[in-house]
Amino acid sequence: MLDSDSDFDYGNEWDQAEQMATEAFELYEDGQMAEAMEKLNEAIELGPEHAEWYFNMALTLDGLEQYEKAVEYYQQALDYTPDDVEIMNCLGVNYTRTAQYDLALSIFEQIERIDPLFEPAYCNRIIAYTEMEQYNRAEQMFYMAQQINPDCPLCYYNIGNSLFTQAEYERALWCWDKCAELNPDHPQIHYRLAQACWVSGKGDRGREEFLNELRSNPLEMDVLLDFGLFLLESGDLDSASEKFSRALEYDPHCAQAHFYLGEIYRTRQIVTKAVRCYLSAMKFDETLIGPRFRLAEIAFADGNERETRQMLRAEFQLDIEDADVLTAMGWMFLKIGDLTDASNCFMQALNETDASGESFFGLGMSLAIHGDYEGAAECIEQAIILEPSRPELRLCAGWIYYKLEKWEQVAKCLAQCPQRQPYCGRYRQLQRAACYKRYLHRCQKWISRLLPRIQFSKDSRNF
Repeated sequence: MLDSDSDFDYGNEWDQAEQMATEAFELYEDGQMAEAMEKLNEAIELGPEHAEWYFNMALTLDGLEQYEKAVEYYQQALDYTPDDVEIMNCLGVNYTRTAQYDLALSIFEQIERIDPLFEPAYCNRIIAYTEMEQYNRAEQMFYMAQQINPDCPLCYYNIGNSLFTQAEYERALWCWDKCAELNPDHPQIHYRLAQACWVSGKGDRGREEFLNELRSNPLEMDVLLDFGLFLLESGDLDSASEKFSRALEYDPHCAQAHFYLGEIYRTRQIVTKAVRCYLSAMKFDETLIGPRFRLAEIAFADGNERETRQMLRAEFQLDIEDADVLTAMGWMFLKIGDLTDASNCFMQALNETDASGESFFGLGMSLAIHGDYEGAAECIEQAIILEPSRPELRLCAGWIYYKLEKWEQVAKCLAQCPQRQPYCGRYRQLQRAACYKRYLHRCQKWISRLLPRIQFSKDSRNF
């Protein structure tokens, strides 16, 4: 009786677990991830040795973007079916999502040993190698995947991402076009095409691709914000304002939308509303780069050096990686007389990969004001190497060499600086000053050579 009763109860529990797993699948298909997860938890409690349920739980967690937790469930599923390449592939993808690239590559290589013709093991390695900045290996994986399935849209999508990261925009655009041709409904393909068109100057098509993406995903915030920024850069302020306002309808606390609306008001010179937007952006995201710098610019224009300094210093504490922003901050510090802060901004800008001659120019000017003319000259010369077509750099170098009394270098800078507006006045001023100083220098040298002779003549007469 007991054994019979026990077997009957076990069968009941298994049926209940199966029913819950079926309900979880239906909830998952309807997009009700949290509810599906609850049902799967109950099913796993009743039938803990069912690999498929762990796998489904991991997929549900993926849907909730809880990738690290999903990894645990993929691993548990593999405890029961260790050679299931589908589960291994999903685990590898999640290792990539969680920046565990070595583990991801190890899993994909293991899949390749089990089933060399399993194409996703190559396709998904494109992403891992791209994230590791091993672009040649990413391209190699693409060609290996092509040998198995030449018409895989995901392969073209992934290699397009790799090429876009390398600033090979035309090749990325071609790959994404191919992806769209193979699968017009591929997730975010029109968004990627819009980005490629944007950076490669294909404005009309870029606008159309943004609209195509929004027709499919009207609530996608990243697309709305990027489209708004695209329109803002294109000068279509009304359309840009509409996109950022729509973003705020979906998420009133979106700091970026507040900031970009502030940029529109600033462009239209509606300062009060711009300030209000910048303050809202700071309120909803204390780490957002930009609002404090804009408020510093407004305070500087109003002659409020104290607030300018306060906002600039607060902005500098953020993790700024844009050399142009750091350089602009450095110039503003320089204008309000904060030489140390200015130098710090320029030096940090020079540590970034996109540093330009302007950063060297700013640091050179800061050092010159400090009185370090040798250091200033080195910085200005570096700026000239990076931007040889800027005549004001040579004129500035000429003045610094003038301070160092290096007359040959002054003459060289004058010879290379064009005598035209707006530089001709400063050019002639430096030319006259250099001639006068050089004349005095020669006189001093002549007198210094002559004085010992005069002294010797007097001593001879006394003798």
